[in-house]
Amino acid sequence: MSRPGPRSQADRDALTVEIVFALVTGGLLAAVLFFAVASPALFGELGQAQEAAWRTAAAVAATAGFAYRVIRVLWLPRKGRRE
Repeated sequence: MSRPGPRSQADRDALTVEIVFALVTGGLLAAVLFFAVASPALFGELGQAQEAAWRTAAAVAATAGFAYRVIRVLWLPRKGRRE
């Protein structure tokens, strides 16, 4: 349940830090997933069609990983979280 009245500066700062944390860790996870999935296309001797398929799969995996991380950090409740 939210408190009545405006949020304090400390509450706004904590929310900003939490959002930046979610975006940065989501971006790092997306980069790792993209590299892991696209590595056969980046380092292998594949045809153009196979490289495109691997890069598309890598982009999908990276996008899903980013979304999962941001949702997990920002929307799912955590123990000990102050409201």
